[in-house]
Amino acid sequence: MNIRPFEQSDAVVVSELIRNTIRVSNMKDYPSELMEALIAAETPQHIIERASWTHFYVVEVQDVIVGCGAIGPYWGKQDESSLFTVFVMPEYQGYGIGRAIIDALENDVYFLRAKRIEIPASITGVPFYLKMGYHFKDGISEPDEERLIRMEKNRQIQFFKIN
Repeated sequence: MNIRPFEQSDAVVVSELIRNTIRVSNMKDYPSELMEALIAAETPQHIIERASWTHFYVVEVQDVIVGCGAIGPYWGKQDESSLFTVFVMPEYQGYGIGRAIIDALENDVYFLRAKRIEIPASITGVPFYLKMGYHFKDGISEPDEERLIRMEKNRQIQFFKIN
């Protein structure tokens, strides 16, 4: 397994990975018309746009992209970040690839500088994020108006005074 930064040439493959994962993994938790709208929005250009303001990573197994994830600033804040676009191909789920993506994102500068990291989680993803140490933001475990469940992780950042 190799985790590396996203390159623009990955956009078509990543778009298809996301679309297929939504069809297979997320369809059971959401109305099909909502998932079809999301699938239509996850174009290669949308992926390139997301990668332009986040640190976007892909996971390869034997030179095949099987997962992705991104981290970026939370509404421009310096001390808060957010995870985005965390997907693993259905046939590769359960083999530690999602955990490897989270590990990479949690070693990124956007994570390390943040005291709070939010993830707008799908219903489908909630059990995974709970295992990764995220919890329900404000204790709310029900989907919001966007049909997402807001989760977060709070970090203690220690600063040392140098004399």
